[in-house]
Amino acid sequence: MARARLMKKEKSFIDELAEKGGRPLYELTPAAARQVLADVQSGGKADAADTAAERTEIETVDGRKMTVEIVRPKEAKGALPVVFYIHGGGWVMGSDKTHERLIRTLAEESGAAVVFPVYENAPENGFPQMTEELFAVLKHVAENGGRCGLDAERLALAGDSVGGNMAMALALKAKAAGFVPKIRFMLLFYPVAVAAFETESYRDFADGPWLTKKAMEWFWDAYTTDPAARNGILASPLKASAEELRGLPPALVITAENDVLRDEGEELARRLDDAGVETASVRFNGTIHDFVMLNALADSASSQTALLLAAARLKQVLGG
Repeated sequence: MARARLMKKEKSFIDELAEKGGRPLYELTPAAARQVLADVQSGGKADAADTAAERTEIETVDGRKMTVEIVRPKEAKGALPVVFYIHGGGWVMGSDKTHERLIRTLAEESGAAVVFPVYENAPENGFPQMTEELFAVLKHVAENGGRCGLDAERLALAGDSVGGNMAMALALKAKAAGFVPKIRFMLLFYPVAVAAFETESYRDFADGPWLTKKAMEWFWDAYTTDPAARNGILASPLKASAEELRGLPPALVITAENDVLRDEGEELARRLDDAGVETASVRFNGTIHDFVMLNALADSASSQTALLLAAARLKQVLGG
């Protein structure tokens, strides 16, 4: 097991958590786990960017509806390119509140409208329903975005952690449905790529810092315990063949050095590249899983640089 090598701000954050103590997430109820993340985010509150937000409801599947938040740069005019952003939090946690600063910063810096589906968390919801509902929202945005001042011909998929996992699932579903050309880019922050726990980074950082192996096992159990589903490409995109990956949009994959998910995210980037998908893979040393999302790390060099890099690439690809 490797010793984590952390930058000063990351180390201070981890040390402060250790001092506070508390039970591991996997020993809590889902509701209690959600409150832990909400408390962490409120305790490190950072100012959100100067943006405007509105909410709407979109019908998904079986008569269900999903709330969708649309965040725009405050002074933006005309139809804006779209970043369809799926939040992380282990499927169990996360919301528009925990990710507010992140999505508002992306909107302001990229010049795009961030479409943020507020999906129902696991275990109340799970695979495949979660991805089917998100895909229905994506299709609606792609087909009807103009009614909301969105230019859906300039659309990117994005997500952090399990959100990156589901962004990949939507890209694969979009390819099967024949509307991949509408999706110009994929932005994946430290994505979950496969239902397996045996990589070098899993061994090195099984006990953290921050995200642990046991927590990831608990998250996966909340999402799906079906071996066949876990082995499929919509839950484990790393299982996709070169042919299944070929033709997907260009991608930027950002990983963290001290993260159990580091190796699978970087392997996903290599597989995309091997399949002919234009892909950049960037590892941020000295930081942890969720470093882009965590408000306590908002002013860290790694978080600021990763967000500016992501926003600049989105602006370049989408013309925001």
